Amino acid sequence: YRKAISQARSEILIANAYFVPGRKLRCALVHAAQRGVRVRLLLQGRYEYFMQYYAARPVYGVLLEAGVEIHEYAASFLHAKVAVIDGQWATVGSSNLDPFSLLLAREANVVVRSKAFARELRAGIVHAIEHAGKRMDAAEYTARPLRQRAFEWVAHAVMRLALWLQGKSYL
Repeated sequence: YRKAISQARSEILIANAYFVPGRKLRCALVHAAQRGVRVRLLLQGRYEYFMQYYAARPVYGVLLEAGVEIHEYAASFLHAKVAVIDGQWATVGSSNLDPFSLLLAREANVVVRSKAFARELRAGIVHAIEHAGKRMDAAEYTARPLRQRAFEWVAHAVMRLALWLQGKSYL
């Protein structure tokens, strides 16, 4: 993901159910947006697992400030784990962009370098964004109640602590 994102020139589309990216992935997305790449994320709009849903929220601010578009999927639960970059690089798999999937779970994605495949996958993501997504407004995000923001930060901290503890158990 990070290599493809760093090489992106025009568009990054990511649809992912549980999106709690680490610092390096967040920075890669921010840098892409800052260099003029259109970055659109289709993320979970309703929660199936409250911890992942709320733990994701604190990272949205820096992305929105950089011009990353965040769309929340509202039609049902989102289980997608796909991305298309510049209409030629695509990935499909079982890995969410959260620390548990990336570091602890046995997940796998396939990278496909095919313009035809990427075009079809892109069309599906764009259709979902346009017909079942609700674009997150940066001003609304910033104005959310203090209680909600505190809850989100607690969920984020608990998730990071759980990851740290789980990592220690492997030593």
